Amino acid sequence: MLPNAKLSTPSINAHPSSHSPWFLGLELATDQLRACVIDENLELVGVESVDFDTELGEYSTTGGIFTTPGEAYTTPVEMWIKGLDAILLKLHRNYDVSRIKAIGGSAQHALVWWKSTPLPSLSSLDPHLALHTHFPSPSFSLPNTPTAQDTSAHAHALAIEALLGGPDAMASRVGTCAQASLVAAQLLRVREAWPQEVWGRTGRIQVASAFLSSLICGKWVPMAEAEACATGLWVHGANGQQGYWDERVLDIVGGSQEEGRRVRGWLGEVDVSGGGRKVGTVSRYLVERFGFDPEAIVTPFTSDYLASYLSCILSNDHSTGATAVLQFGPMDMFLTPAAHYTPSRMYSLYPHPAQDPREKRRYIAVLTSRNADVPRALVRDMYTKSWSAFDRLVAIVPPGGSIGLDDKLFSFWHLQADSYPYSRVKGIFRFESGVKVSEFRDLRANPRCLIESQVLAFRIRWMAIVANGVQGITTTANGEGGSASSVAPNPFASLGLSFNPYISAPLPRRIICTGAAANFPSVANLVGDVFDAAIYVPASQVDSAQMVGNAHRNAPAKGYFSRASIGGAMIGRWVWGREQNGPSSASNSGRGSPSWGSSSVSSLTSSPVISSPGTSSLTGTFEDEMRRLHARRWTMSGGVWARTNVNPPVTSVNPSATSSPVPPVMVIGGMPANQVGIATGATPTPTPSTPTVTSGLSFSQRVPGLSVFEEKDYEINQRGMYSNSMSSMATMSSINSMSSMGSMSTNVTTPDMSLFNPGSGATTPGSVKDANNPSSGSSGAQPASANVPSASTLTPVFALPLPSPSLNPHSGLTPTSTTSYEDDLHLAQLGLAKVAEPDTDAFMTYAAIVGEYARLDGVVVRGT
Repeated sequence: MLPNAKLSTPSINAHPSSHSPWFLGLELATDQLRACVIDENLELVGVESVDFDTELGEYSTTGGIFTTPGEAYTTPVEMWIKGLDAILLKLHRNYDVSRIKAIGGSAQHALVWWKSTPLPSLSSLDPHLALHTHFPSPSFSLPNTPTAQDTSAHAHALAIEALLGGPDAMASRVGTCAQASLVAAQLLRVREAWPQEVWGRTGRIQVASAFLSSLICGKWVPMAEAEACATGLWVHGANGQQGYWDERVLDIVGGSQEEGRRVRGWLGEVDVSGGGRKVGTVSRYLVERFGFDPEAIVTPFTSDYLASYLSCILSNDHSTGATAVLQFGPMDMFLTPAAHYTPSRMYSLYPHPAQDPREKRRYIAVLTSRNADVPRALVRDMYTKSWSAFDRLVAIVPPGGSIGLDDKLFSFWHLQADSYPYSRVKGIFRFESGVKVSEFRDLRANPRCLIESQVLAFRIRWMAIVANGVQGITTTANGEGGSASSVAPNPFASLGLSFNPYISAPLPRRIICTGAAANFPSVANLVGDVFDAAIYVPASQVDSAQMVGNAHRNAPAKGYFSRASIGGAMIGRWVWGREQNGPSSASNSGRGSPSWGSSSVSSLTSSPVISSPGTSSLTGTFEDEMRRLHARRWTMSGGVWARTNVNPPVTSVNPSATSSPVPPVMVIGGMPANQVGIATGATPTPTPSTPTVTSGLSFSQRVPGLSVFEEKDYEINQRGMYSNSMSSMATMSSINSMSSMGSMSTNVTTPDMSLFNPGSGATTPGSVKDANNPSSGSSGAQPASANVPSASTLTPVFALPLPSPSLNPHSGLTPTSTTSYEDDLHLAQLGLAKVAEPDTDAFMTYAAIVGEYARLDGVVVRGT
């Protein structure tokens, strides 16, 4: 509980404001509120978090969520405010917050329902009182608001879609088709379910990101256009036109024109500036209570998945192939840069949340799947005893579940109704040799077939993005040159495909994977095989996964930052640089340094800038500026990898008689820097203002996945791999039990089903338990019984070595082309570790089964 009194001046890490500026990024996730502090060179300064379940236990949430029978997942808004109180207090105590010059942030996709009764003015809050004292639960007409995982409004989304003329008509009108998490659907459900107690008492609604930004800024902040486009109510103004709220959808939601106008008033205005301008400065409350600089700016907040996407710093240049981000989590999301606004029912398009209004409009194309973490958890509990066994099965089972060419296995796990074309599909569907079956004869194929199905679905839907030309890539869906809109004969139409599955040119060349499923070596390799792409994982996530018990969690380990929080901090740094009348004006981006002779670094700074009459040069795109800053940090540090955490340096103990300590090893993505193939340079001495940290963990030499393969086969066979006579009844029993399942939060990737459904037949003793309890799993394989099998620890991915093209021939590493080496070096400087190489043979294997997968997928959708 925070004290209801003004806070004293911080005594920890308090430093004169004359030191270099800092930038704060906030992330309101489902399970935690996270903060990340970076300096002007994007170097990590601090990390804080508030875990809702453990630190705000009075709300009795699981993964930050309440669950009820059915498909409702809600969270208390007051808990968010208390969490903000708590994290600001932690920052006040541990850092000199007066050095923070900009605050950016993001939040989960959710709505805040303010009451129409008078509320305290955001601009004149009493700094002697805690924030939640000003805005207790009665301030909200819907105290527990639905989260993005909530599907209780799915029927309402379909009703809106039908009234607008179907998925195609709705997508062309408001940029998206029916989805349960649409604001429009949630509004309609509330009006029909609680017309008096909620609808009648509401005076304002805000998306969670705008809500959080308003509390920081001390005034009502409008939602950004990227989030407005996700509501199902907004018509985007492409080609220089002005966007607007769709009156037809407002009338449907409100039930009448009068109520529609009322909803329009609730929503307020939309910020269409592109995200390159500040929305205000920090509130007087934050200045007087916590000691923030009154001149610190607040930048536009956005959705957590978009902030995470921005943190990966994707290139907008498709000349060397497209790049995509695959975010594993409660909902899997596949995102890629888009140059044109061409909406479709197959994907969603959002304006880039950080762009200059004078540059050509850019977008982000997004594919989503609700059936993500939960099916993976269910398959683990049904067919294996641990995540390690799950990873091993995915790795050793052949592509398609069988060595043969004509007896491939396919499965489709639709535990929740999804967006088009799966809006009316629910259940588990398996096919063996093209015939629908209740269960595979070889039960060990289930984990691999699940992952293959999830990844192949993205590959097929990706081709819809390519076919519509939204990326502006000069390659057709059949891999031929020319404009994206050119028409070429399709020899694979007989297979039900609109593209050539054997051509990888239209597919992304690089895929950056985030989320805990990316920590599984088998999953990372499978994604690379299906797309014929190199797979990268943020080095911070790779190092976080090495922490005991954290490999299967979406939430970062203690001391590690989340992608969305650092993405928010990057936005703050970018906007602040623009406010200072140029990028990195204080030191000219380090371009005067003699170290800039390196071609690998200088190429990162060659992006153009935007200039206009009467103004000095400003930054180019957000991504251009972030690359320049990363290159500057690399040069100024003498070639040292960026920090991935703020934990104290880790030392190991020499087992010799003297037991002398061994110095910590600098790592990047789980690999020692000297084995990544790049000179580390001298480790800089931290300034007094920066906590002493390392770039990761101490490292012990090992082969990727070795400990997984050391498991005994009988661990899987005795795991209760159910007999071959198992019927679909047991499977559907497990699915039905999920109606009372708990949180699908970011707390664990694939949450242990025993947490949600104690006593369920799908839960097996010995599964990975609470990730906060390292003793819940053991690293060694022990004899297991069918009743109480032992747990084993998942060996996560780590960075592949980065060999130089000029390697010593006796080094044992394979030389690569200069272009490939420089690409990987650039990405490593951005904090991205390569964890899997493309495999052409494996890609061809999957290309041969794409047609059959698409055919069976159509069977599932049609219900025939």
